Amino acid sequence: MAVLDINQIRACFPSLKSGHIYADNAGGSRTAQAVIDRIVDYLTNTNAQLEAGYSAVNSQLVVEGTKVAAELFNAVSLDEVGFGSSSTMLFENLSRALENDIQPGDEFIITYEHEANNGPWKRLAARRNAVVKYWQPQPVSAENPYSVVYRIEELLPLVSSRTRLAAINACSNILGSVIPVEETVKALRQRAKEQGAAKFEVALDCVAYASHKRMDVQKWDVDYCVFSVYKVFGAHNAAAYVRSAALRTSFTSIVHDFLKVDDKPYKFQPGGPGNELVYGASAIVPYLKSLTPEDDLAASFDAIAEHEQEILTPLLRFLTDAKQFDRGVRILGTGEIDFSRIPTVCFVVVGQNAIKSKDIVGAFSKKGGISIQCGYFCAYYLIDNLRPKLDMNDGVVRISLVHYNTVEEVEKIVDVLREVLA
Repeated sequence: MAVLDINQIRACFPSLKSGHIYADNAGGSRTAQAVIDRIVDYLTNTNAQLEAGYSAVNSQLVVEGTKVAAELFNAVSLDEVGFGSSSTMLFENLSRALENDIQPGDEFIITYEHEANNGPWKRLAARRNAVVKYWQPQPVSAENPYSVVYRIEELLPLVSSRTRLAAINACSNILGSVIPVEETVKALRQRAKEQGAAKFEVALDCVAYASHKRMDVQKWDVDYCVFSVYKVFGAHNAAAYVRSAALRTSFTSIVHDFLKVDDKPYKFQPGGPGNELVYGASAIVPYLKSLTPEDDLAASFDAIAEHEQEILTPLLRFLTDAKQFDRGVRILGTGEIDFSRIPTVCFVVVGQNAIKSKDIVGAFSKKGGISIQCGYFCAYYLIDNLRPKLDMNDGVVRISLVHYNTVEEVEKIVDVLREVLA
């Protein structure tokens, strides 16, 4: 397996030249220089409405961005891919396009994860008198009640003959845990078939997943999938996959009623997609493929996963050490260091000598040179349902790493944590 050339990687990100350590990448990664260059090129040289007769060049540039998103998803067709301002907005658009296909009494299964893949379905259920069921994470440690995971055996009993859609997350932006998507969707579909569900679809949130692991909507057999481009080294927009069959049979167009959009992604993409940002996204796959000699996405993501295990290890070992546990440190999710976990780690400090999450982040800010964050990170209900209850105004501390972070950076983070927790 190829080993990442970290110096080569870091040279691709202009914001890393300052030496500042960015350690809340789940909130937004650094933007690759190649993405910036393409955005500037588009705005400088080819900016025009795509419908204009003189816009053939920039229309093709937007297609290049769509091709890259389709490759990241492993979609069958470019017609299955659309863009929007954010993942939250795209899921809202998907729910609006599905509205006429939802009947009273239909059931949605959602998680307590990021609200992007929760809120739109809750609002749709309210509009259509549908029922919402929750897949809840379960504790795995008697010593640490905040160590919770999602299990398929708690998910499948939620499926009934009225189940219309399951909205799940490939990865938690709080717990750091990766669910086995292919296995989970296969089990869901089998259960839905056994229960006699007339129509069952799966909406997958890959926002916390896409910068760490290879997506594959065909292998996973999902109907909808969304990720944030700005968390995968691009600019601030997002991409959505919608299976061709869903475009044909599930969606009603939410664009201008005089437009004939047929089975195109424009059905859920009102207005322009941010053409310069879409073209900027066309640099992401070439960047990722450049990380390994194979010039192959799968090989690059394998190398990324290996490196991310390396940088996760010192952080997770420190936070789960018996000394820190006695100090009151409690991580969310599991303390296992393996490929079922990405290098996003959330924790709190509780007990007799508790420390507020805001004070820990404040200590980092005062010291300077390292950015971490605290809060509930739009997974409000996940954190609010943990027991013993946490202060939602304070939230949890989050340290989130990606492949351009180094072991040396993580050691500096651990040194500051050691001072704060002393």
